[in-house]
Amino acid sequence: MPKVRFTGERATMLATLYGRALDAKSPHPLLNDTMALDVIQKIEFDFGASGLKRGDAVTVALRAGHLDSWVREFLAVHPEATVLHLGCGLDSRVYRVDPGPGVRWFDVDHPEVIELRRQLYPSRDGYEMIGSSVTDPAWLAPVPGDRPVLVVAEGLTMYLKEDDGRALFRWIVDHFPGGQFVFDGFSRRAITMQRINKVVQVAGATLHWGIDGGAELETIAPGLRCVTTLSAFDLDGYEKVGAGYRTVVKVARLLPVMRRMSTFYRLEF
Repeated sequence: MPKVRFTGERATMLATLYGRALDAKSPHPLLNDTMALDVIQKIEFDFGASGLKRGDAVTVALRAGHLDSWVREFLAVHPEATVLHLGCGLDSRVYRVDPGPGVRWFDVDHPEVIELRRQLYPSRDGYEMIGSSVTDPAWLAPVPGDRPVLVVAEGLTMYLKEDDGRALFRWIVDHFPGGQFVFDGFSRRAITMQRINKVVQVAGATLHWGIDGGAELETIAPGLRCVTTLSAFDLDGYEKVGAGYRTVVKVARLLPVMRRMSTFYRLEF
């Protein structure tokens, strides 16, 4: 049983893994990520000390499920595409989505994270793992750039420094003929309030890049267009969370500053 001793942003992936597992264990799961439930039983880590409250599992599942739906939409139109899952952590997204035989899927994360993934997840056709920081452009060079690309990044952009994040987007735009980015981002206000984010504080992580709308993302590279912005508080499924959390969501929907704190973006190029 591998002992996991990650710190900083690498440690935050354990909280979201735990959230997906708790959802799978619940009587009425939303995401039903049974592989997450299996994985937490294979590694030695005190998940109770991850900073994630049990009531947050539903929101973890909602967020993951929303990005899964955008991935499926893209692959339905582009059955022969390349998927780059950046900052994949211990997410089983490739198995949940189960892409068809024409899809090349690459999970990218730090070498020590990928080493752990190799111990926990099975191989599958069309699936590769790359051990590298996403901010090192060398990881992209061997990835074929001959197909439309879908870049999916959950819980990544806020941990990047803005210059590094913008450079990452430009490398991908330059490497592929076209495609989409689907990801979540925090506003600048959310970045300034990171001290109240329990998961971030327990992990000893630091948030950097705040994004205040699709217009500023469009300035990263020519031809990059923001086609969808969706507040995390507008996701479907909040009727299934506890009464206290539902109240928070109702208030957040009424206050523009809160509504923009966490947003899902879909960009095309």
